[in-house]
Amino acid sequence: MPAHADPSEIKEILRNYTVDPAWQRELYEHLHAHPELSLQEKNTHERILKELERFDCQVVSPIGGYGIVAVFHNGEAVNGTAGPTVLFRADFDGLPVTETTGAPYASRDTATRDDGSVTGLMHACGHDMHVTALLSLCDIMDNNRQHWSGTFVALFQPGEELGRGATDMITDHLTDRIPRPDICLGQHVMPGRAGQVQTKPGPQFAACDSIRIRIPGRGAHGSMPHAAVDPTYTAAHIVLRLQGIVGREVNPRDFAVVSVGQIKAGATNNIIPDHAELVLNCRFYNDAVKNKVYEAIQRIVIAECEASGIKDEPYFEYFAHGELLDNDRGAFMTVRSTFDEVFGPDSVDSEPSTVSEDFANIPLAFGVPYIFWLIGSTPRTVWDKAVAEDRVVTDVPVNHMPTFLPEYEPTVYAATNAAAAAVLTYLATPLDRRP
Repeated sequence: MPAHADPSEIKEILRNYTVDPAWQRELYEHLHAHPELSLQEKNTHERILKELERFDCQVVSPIGGYGIVAVFHNGEAVNGTAGPTVLFRADFDGLPVTETTGAPYASRDTATRDDGSVTGLMHACGHDMHVTALLSLCDIMDNNRQHWSGTFVALFQPGEELGRGATDMITDHLTDRIPRPDICLGQHVMPGRAGQVQTKPGPQFAACDSIRIRIPGRGAHGSMPHAAVDPTYTAAHIVLRLQGIVGREVNPRDFAVVSVGQIKAGATNNIIPDHAELVLNCRFYNDAVKNKVYEAIQRIVIAECEASGIKDEPYFEYFAHGELLDNDRGAFMTVRSTFDEVFGPDSVDSEPSTVSEDFANIPLAFGVPYIFWLIGSTPRTVWDKAVAEDRVVTDVPVNHMPTFLPEYEPTVYAATNAAAAAVLTYLATPLDRRP
């Protein structure tokens, strides 16, 4: 790629152009008020397409269901060769959470799940802010073409919460349908002082898998446990034993999480069921630890089944895989210098997080480097007070909570300008080479 623009020049570009704040706010509040479940994002998809009509770009959609890509070409680099290609991704699905923030634009929408149950809906993970920032970035790039050259790719991804959206887009020939990027970029709204831009090289988000375990048994009348082989009893022992893996088998210097998220067994009170089901969520920073933990999980499940006299083999299904989000060091150093210039003291180091993302699947599919950073979103007064009193864990709402709500002004400013600063780091034409 050509030499990067000086960070001070990028700061000047952003200082001299402001996205329409009324449009930006209306967009964000609309998205926040109307979330949709993963892979059901029809209305959000249509709203994004409508917004993209304002820009001079090529829209490729649908990709992998409701996925959208907007491609902005801007001539050639000043040396006569095609400029670099930079991809920026935002996700846009909501969660089955009933919002309790009390915001005037809080979601009151509901949805029906596959099992027929009705759930509240909420953008409890900040994806509404992600879309607002990326569409704002499209506005910046479209209205500042004199300052950059190359190709900017805006990718809007559904289904992140299920760990499927990126894979679905890739399966639907994403890599053949859009320009191959030289680098992929992304960001996520997280707890932290609103307006801070948090970056680090190396692992940022954990790799993850879900594991569905079916424990066989023999059903009987609830009054005759001696005639049954009770899989619920076995499942209870398995749950207890699983909690010892991280504490007793994983080196304390390593990171691992094994959480039992679901326990299902039986349909009524007077029938001992013929099977039980556990659904686990597991997270790691490296494959060696992952393999050790998975061997332990299978050993424990099989042993407990044998101890209960269960003759059939338990069944293991691995799904909802998330790759380790491992930031490229060179990309970090390049982008971080721009962030430091643009944001000053609000450009800070991030800590590795235990959450997971499917963003990394996209650059891995293209075989290109990437960097993914965090945007602090906690109201500043709340964050500062919690830090001062050492009560961050108890007093600061985190993603997926019904009380999670970014402080709008500093968060949207940071998310928009961080996205623009990173993209312009690679695409901005150095001042001395502009026409």
